[in-house]
Amino acid sequence: MSTLAFTAPGAAAPELIDSRHAAWRLLAVLGVATLGNSGMYVLSVVLPAIQAEFGTDRAQASLPYTLTMIGFGLGGLVCGRWADRFGLSRVVLIGAAGMVAGFVLAALAPSMLLFGLAHGLLIGFLGVASAFVPLIADTALWWNRRRGIAVAVCASGNYLAGTVWPPIIQLGVEHIGWRSTYMALGIAGGLAMALLATRLRQRPPAVQMAAAGTARAAAHASDRPFGLTPGQAQLALFVAGIGCCVAMAMPQVHIVAYCTDLGYGAGRGAAMLSLMLGFGIVSRLASGWVSDRIGGMRTLLLGSVLQCVALLLFLPFDGLASLYVLSALFGLFQGGIVPSYAMIVREYFSPKEAGARIGAIILGTLIGMAIGGWMSGKIFDLTGSYRAAFLHGVAWNVLNFAIVFWLFVRAKRLAR
Repeated sequence: MSTLAFTAPGAAAPELIDSRHAAWRLLAVLGVATLGNSGMYVLSVVLPAIQAEFGTDRAQASLPYTLTMIGFGLGGLVCGRWADRFGLSRVVLIGAAGMVAGFVLAALAPSMLLFGLAHGLLIGFLGVASAFVPLIADTALWWNRRRGIAVAVCASGNYLAGTVWPPIIQLGVEHIGWRSTYMALGIAGGLAMALLATRLRQRPPAVQMAAAGTARAAAHASDRPFGLTPGQAQLALFVAGIGCCVAMAMPQVHIVAYCTDLGYGAGRGAAMLSLMLGFGIVSRLASGWVSDRIGGMRTLLLGSVLQCVALLLFLPFDGLASLYVLSALFGLFQGGIVPSYAMIVREYFSPKEAGARIGAIILGTLIGMAIGGWMSGKIFDLTGSYRAAFLHGVAWNVLNFAIVFWLFVRAKRLAR
C-alpha cells in the first residue's frame, strides 16, 4: 500500500505536484471511485427484490452485503500492495475486470450462495477495493499544498456513487428487472473504469520527508501515540472504527427496506439513500476543512456525537417528510467520520507508516459496516421491527465515542 508521506520541495518531478496534470488525474480518480463503489450500494436498493426472488428472510438477504464489505476491506489491503508494485492503472484494470465478472455472475446466479460469492470475491474484493484505498493513497502522493482537499475529493467518490446509482438502479429494477440491471451496470461500469485507467498510467513522483529534522520529530512523536504502543493505539482505533460503522450501516443498508415496510415504497427509500449519501459528500469535504483547524480527534468526536443524535431521531419520527429530513441529517453528520481516522493517523503516528495504518483502520470500519448490515437484518427478523436495530446502532455508537474520548483525554494529558 502506498505510504501517505510528505513531499519535499526537491522531490523528483516537483512540477507535477499540485499541477494541472494532478488535477486531471484527480478527476479520473473521482470517476473510478464513483463507478467502482457502485457495488457498495446496489444491494441496498435490490434487497426487497432479492429477498422475494430467492425466498429468504431479511438477514439472509443482507448477507451478500456483508460479504461485499468484508471483501472490500481485505481487498483494499491487497490492492494497495499491488498498486505499490505494479502501479495504480493496472490495479484499476483488475478491478474493472472483477466488476464485470462479478455483476454478470450475480445476474446469472441461481442461488443465494453463488450470488453472495460473486459479491464478496469479485465485486467487493476486486471491484470496490480497487476504487477506494489505493486511490486515496495514490492521490496523496500527487498533492502537497492542497493534499487535504484532494484526498477529500477522492474519498467523496464513495458517497458520490451512493448518490448517483441508487435512483438509476431502482429505475432499472422497476423497468427491466434486477438481473438485467446487474448485467448492464457491470458491463458499462467495468468498461468505463478500464477507459479511465488509461489516465492513471504515470507513476506518482518520488516522495521524501520534508526535512531530516521534521522526520526525526515525527518519528519521536509517534513512539508512544496517546501514551500507548503504536500497536495498542491502532487496535483502539480499529475497534472504534468497527463501532462507528456498525451504527452507520443501519440506515445506509436498510433505509429502502425500512421505507418499504412503512408502506412508502422502495422508490422513496432509494431517493432517501441518495439524499443521505449526497449530504455525505458535503460532510466529507467539510470535515477535511474542519480537521485542519481543530484536529482529527475533535472532528471524530464531533462526528460520533452527531451520528448518535441522528440515529436517536429515527426512533420517534417515521413520517415520510421526517424520514427525508433525517436521511439528509444523517448523511451530513456521519460523512466526515471515516476520513477523520486518516487525519488522526497523520497526527499521532509516523508518516512512514501512514498508508499501512490507514488501511488497517479502514478495514475495521468496513468490518463494522459488514457486521452492522447483517445484524440489523437479524434483529428485524427476531423482533419484526427496526426500532431495536436503531437502538443496537446507538449502543455501538456509544462504544465508538467512549474509545475516541479515552484516547483524546490521554493525548491531552500527555500534552500537558
